[in-house]
Amino acid sequence: MAFTLPALPYAHEALEPHIDSQTMIIHHTKHHQAYVDNLNKALAGTDGENKSLEELMSNMSSYPAAVRNNGGGHFNHSLFWSILGANNGATQGAFAESINNTFGSLDGLKEKMNAAGTTRFGSGWAWLIVKDGKLEVCSTPNQDNPLMDIAEVKGTPILGIDVWEHAYYLKYQNRRPEYLGAIWNVINWNEVEKRYQAAL
Repeated sequence: MAFTLPALPYAHEALEPHIDSQTMIIHHTKHHQAYVDNLNKALAGTDGENKSLEELMSNMSSYPAAVRNNGGGHFNHSLFWSILGANNGATQGAFAESINNTFGSLDGLKEKMNAAGTTRFGSGWAWLIVKDGKLEVCSTPNQDNPLMDIAEVKGTPILGIDVWEHAYYLKYQNRRPEYLGAIWNVINWNEVEKRYQAAL
């Protein structure tokens, strides 16, 4: 079964003005599509053809760089689209309590995530993960993620923020901190909370 590009759960312009529609179109239909196409090519004729993305991630050390880069790109972006949305809800219940206990407040979490994204040299991702039942913030280079067996910090990602320049450059140019500040306006907390509950 070849991997396919997932449809966005909202229109390309739905995240305006925080993420512009042109960036969304290029990011989704060009960048993400390329990861899917190149992953399928890299897996053609190998034992990885019939594995899920999660299975690939957990055994990434046994695959070549093309699978690492494009498989990570496909997984990371699929998660990214799902945790964005125009109607972003709010943190609540046990999830909100865990955020408060770990980071002091939702603002404390945002500050930690923004720091992880800002200090990631070059391209990469900032992550909120569940590790041993607790929340933790980390970052990864390129298209790596915390599900990979080669990751420095391992855990289940429930929120990821793309800090590759293609995610923000048309609107924010080199102002990554400004992009990181704006993206919190379009986080779909209902989806993040679902992922939190599933990861426990």
